[in-house]
Amino acid sequence: MKSAVETLNPTRVRLTVEVPFEELKPSLDAAYKKINQQVTVKGFRQGKIPARVIDQRFGRGAVLEEAVNDALPKFYTEAVNEGELNVLGQPEVDITELKDGELLAFTAEVDIRPALEIPDYSGIEVEVDAIEVSDEDVEKSVEQLRERFASTSVVERAAAEGDVVTIDLQAKVDGEVLEDGVAEGVSYTIGSGELLDGIDEAVTGLEAGGEATFTSELKGGSAAGKESEVTVKVTEVKAKELPALDDDFAQLASEFDTLDELKDDSRKRLAQMKKYDQATQAQEKVLEELLELVEVPIPEKLLADEIETRKHNLVNHQLGQMGLDLAKYLEIQGKTEEEFDAETKEQAEKGIKTQFVLDELVNKEKLNVSQEELTEHLMRRAQSSGMSPDQFAQAVVEGGQVPMLVGEVARGKALAVVVEAATVKDTNGEVVDLDDEDETAETVQAAESVEEATAEAAEAKDEQAEDEAK
Repeated sequence: MKSAVETLNPTRVRLTVEVPFEELKPSLDAAYKKINQQVTVKGFRQGKIPARVIDQRFGRGAVLEEAVNDALPKFYTEAVNEGELNVLGQPEVDITELKDGELLAFTAEVDIRPALEIPDYSGIEVEVDAIEVSDEDVEKSVEQLRERFASTSVVERAAAEGDVVTIDLQAKVDGEVLEDGVAEGVSYTIGSGELLDGIDEAVTGLEAGGEATFTSELKGGSAAGKESEVTVKVTEVKAKELPALDDDFAQLASEFDTLDELKDDSRKRLAQMKKYDQATQAQEKVLEELLELVEVPIPEKLLADEIETRKHNLVNHQLGQMGLDLAKYLEIQGKTEEEFDAETKEQAEKGIKTQFVLDELVNKEKLNVSQEELTEHLMRRAQSSGMSPDQFAQAVVEGGQVPMLVGEVARGKALAVVVEAATVKDTNGEVVDLDDEDETAETVQAAESVEEATAEAAEAKDEQAEDEAK
């Protein structure tokens, strides 16, 4: 077999392959055997029909077609390996010559990963938020903990802010009650902002048995985004009683003996959370700077497929679960279809570019993924999907998605290498040291940043894995 590679553009090549006919013999033998099992000829047992009889009765052309279809993938793969190509997607194959007993020639056009030059990235500088935990932050944290230990008691008075009311709701659009617009026995804390706009004003001042009607834009369901006439009836009013902020509360709500110890622990936890957010912010900003340094040509078909995947995920999974279609979603978002398409294309381009650049860095830096890193990442992904680690791992293995997860972690490690080489300062001008975090956790965190940036077909595969597991 002889093969040659012609570069059509930075992301597409044409392979020209010539195969001497003797190299087709294994596929020809397989073709005769296959046809033998499928046909019957009087006077011959099935499977024992001579080749010359098959040629006479069914035509040599049918045999050649079967043989070529069998041989093409093997010869194509050999040509790809000879050319040391990193191909993307399926090739467009054209048989240019087929001379029985002499030669098979074909061409194959296919997209390839572009060759990238990764410049020196050690000069990257980014600024992130400083880690500052105020007394107000601590007080808010303790107050949230206090809310969790609040008790309620039924009161015979009008509802006021902070009270917990039990309500029945009925929503109408154009005078018709919606099928999914009726709810009973809903518990709601006045002032929490967790339900419809206008409900706080409607229920404030109502006693048990009172009702009111107000207008609000529905946030979900079949009429999401539409103005609705909502009737709310209060069936019960409960006053919320918060525990006193003292040492007894600290002992009730934590392992600490005093309120001061509880507050000190809250301050440490908030600082750790801000440190995590700071590291994530650094990774995102460093990634943005890295992508600016590298020119990345993107195959047109790969981009089109990625855009289609993103739209499919949004419409069939995210919006479908909310009872919305794309038109209603765009109406709620206040976007035109053109604006949506432009944003989706921009996100898809960034995702592909991120994968290409970080994969190149993985090869350049010769990065490997340990079992510990892969397991940690798998457990995080399982948690985000709402599946148990065992369930998610089984779905990943059965779906052949292990290489995909390995790639995500490897890209995370590549990003971590760039972040380590970059200069990261906070808004106070202080250099931020990200090296004191646990290495595995840092790798997983970077992998999650990369995963969010790329948001590739992995999302669709995750959803497929969930469906299969269920």
